[in-house]
Amino acid sequence: AVELVESGGGSVQSGGSLKLSCSASTSSPFYMAWFRQSPGKEREGVAVIEQDEATHYADAVKGRFTISRDLKKKSTYLQMNNVEPGDTAVYYCAGRQYYGGQNYASSLLSRPGQFDYWGQGVQVTVSS
Repeated sequence: AVELVESGGGSVQSGGSLKLSCSASTSSPFYMAWFRQSPGKEREGVAVIEQDEATHYADAVKGRFTISRDLKKKSTYLQMNNVEPGDTAVYYCAGRQYYGGQNYASSLLSRPGQFDYWGQGVQVTVSS
């Protein structure tokens, strides 16, 4: 099994920036993703990155957030710019081990059950 550990959460003012990191204990899964969940809401996909670094984003964060990965460091990142109070949530790193086929990655944003591994989550709080 792959253990995922997130870091970088915290409090930031609206319009500011924050960078989350996720480290994998062993080799990085084919797909890595960031999800978030706020109280009373379902877990929602934020961004997905494939092994070839192709990326997919939720509409709510397009143009503001950037997902990236460093395979040598077994790490995945989420750069959050121009954050808004609506971005307040617990952010989770997730990994799916194996390739799912062409055009599969974008569907993962709405399919958290397809992921094999999850981190413990980090709190991000955006104040207005």
